[in-house]
Amino acid sequence: MIGIGLRQVQEALNRKADEIQREFVAASERLEEIGRKMLEAAEDERRQMRAEQTALRERQQVLAEEINVWRERGRRVLTRPGQVSLRAHLNELLALEDPGVTPAVKHAIYLLDAPEEELERLSASAERSVETPAGRLLKRARTEYDMRGTDPGPRLRSAVEFANRAGMAQDDDALQEIEAALQDADPLVRETAALTAIQIHKFRSLRIADLDLAHKSTQRLAQIKYPAAIPVLVEILEKPRTGYVNGTKGPEERDNGRSRMVALLRLVEWHTGEAQKALRARQFDRDPNIVKAAARALDLFPGEWTGPLTPTGSLRPRG
Repeated sequence: MIGIGLRQVQEALNRKADEIQREFVAASERLEEIGRKMLEAAEDERRQMRAEQTALRERQQVLAEEINVWRERGRRVLTRPGQVSLRAHLNELLALEDPGVTPAVKHAIYLLDAPEEELERLSASAERSVETPAGRLLKRARTEYDMRGTDPGPRLRSAVEFANRAGMAQDDDALQEIEAALQDADPLVRETAALTAIQIHKFRSLRIADLDLAHKSTQRLAQIKYPAAIPVLVEILEKPRTGYVNGTKGPEERDNGRSRMVALLRLVEWHTGEAQKALRARQFDRDPNIVKAAARALDLFPGEWTGPLTPTGSLRPRG
């Protein structure tokens, strides 16, 4: 039973990190807006914009460190060895007096101190009601009439709604459950899982500040053998952005060039008209490696792209 309580604490800590993440994303969007405006601004306005850029980047540095701190607090909740160490960590969290975290921490401490009979009662109640959000989505894909039809619209809408739920795109357990269903025997469950995984990886690849995690999501997105991944890969390729990776001395600012290259190479394998159009648009990209790779691919395959390259096999879902 204490495991459920600790899971709730971890979710509260991750929600806190998500709040800071949204502020980081807003700062990134403002930086992109300033970059566009500077091209046409007068010199006085550019000086003001450069000052704002500096302030925003400094703020992003602070936010990146805060995000890492809250995520690490969440990880430590489930890895503290022994009850003494766990209780000390919970007391540290309690001392933060964060309104979004404190109730879950108090509940976990209550479960640590609850008598055995109370824990048995709570455990029995939880076992009757527990069902994960991902499990409910997949169950709907198996049983609900609108999710079982020939129109993929309801499955896509459910995937988007699931990925957009607060904190869900950061929930590794939910993503693991969804990705496991990519091998399900039911083709409509596989399709729902693929659409949902694509939406989650889209959020991670394009919005989270931690570029190491974003890159892992881009790599996993590239492995999904479903055509709905193509427009997301195009969006990753078309959107250079900055974020942070964990360096030896803390967060270091980097760009997402390596993720964009993964997206580009996978688009070559998909070999569709949409993919070809995206590569043609990269001839004036800010990253010379992207320009070179796109030009090379277009030289190698000069005709119209009409489907997946033969060496990759069929990239469409089974069934």
